Amino acid sequence: MPDMTVLMTSVGSYLPANVVTNEDLTKFVDTSDEWIQQRTGIKQRHIVAEDEKTSDLAQQAATNALDRIGLTGADIDLIIVATSTPDDTFPSTATKIQHQLGATTAIAFDVQAVCAGFVYALDVADAMLRTGRGRRALVIGAESFSKILDWEDRSTCVLFGDGAGAVVLEARDRTDTNDSWGIQSSVLHADGAHRDILYVDGGPSSTKTVGHVRMEGNKVFRHAVDKLASVMDEALDRAEMTVADVDWLVPHQANIRIIDGMQKKMKLGPERVVKTVHLHANTSAASIPLALSAAVDDGRVQNGHVVAFEAIGGGLVWGAALVKYGMPDC
Repeated sequence: MPDMTVLMTSVGSYLPANVVTNEDLTKFVDTSDEWIQQRTGIKQRHIVAEDEKTSDLAQQAATNALDRIGLTGADIDLIIVATSTPDDTFPSTATKIQHQLGATTAIAFDVQAVCAGFVYALDVADAMLRTGRGRRALVIGAESFSKILDWEDRSTCVLFGDGAGAVVLEARDRTDTNDSWGIQSSVLHADGAHRDILYVDGGPSSTKTVGHVRMEGNKVFRHAVDKLASVMDEALDRAEMTVADVDWLVPHQANIRIIDGMQKKMKLGPERVVKTVHLHANTSAASIPLALSAAVDDGRVQNGHVVAFEAIGGGLVWGAALVKYGMPDC
């Protein structure tokens, strides 16, 4: 088996043009800007147009990531799309992206782990590249969550938004120069006993309908901070790192209280935490790559920075990863 290092060499993102503020929501939801901001930190979210699909968002984010590094679809061997809102029950959204990008020889499939989907997909891609299943991969988190919301349920409909983010991974033979770069560790967990605190009440084999998001927010919150702190400790231990080695925490952007709780657990200064929840709301599997892309675009995350990712989602499923972003020869 080859001894490989898997680098994260590029990132890209895409947000729908339609911005819906909290004030906009008050026109048809019994809520207020103050109520939403106090409980979640959210000020606005992007919502797909009626004819806009998850694959459209994913394709734009992937193209942006490829363009940033001067690649095309023909350079990609593996495409994994993390999504809970695919265009269709089947085929996978990833196969659509493969065709749209002209990645004719790429393996393509979807991963469904809700808000932890990007971390799950990153782990799968890392394992496949390390074992020789290709040299370059696109890992995409893309969601049209607005299409599975009950817009009469103010406890959930104000929380979510739509968007997509993508990263390019590149496997290289391990050397003394690149050994400390790329994906340093990733840890995943699941506990189906808590399925009923965050789920969608529909599906092809249960109700034959799409269904809507249902959530017991207080219970999710109680699980989130403890489980995320624990899995981050595991990822740090596996990478033989400490919090002092981390330049940036790029967490799942679900709720500012969860993000702040993780910041305190890790004893990080607020200047080392990337927060986009106020602008994007919870974009599920897209939230981490969207936040990473924003921080790369504005110059916070730079080549050689160590970035910590963590997320928890319905299942319950959760995970964390540590990545030294960029390339040693850049």
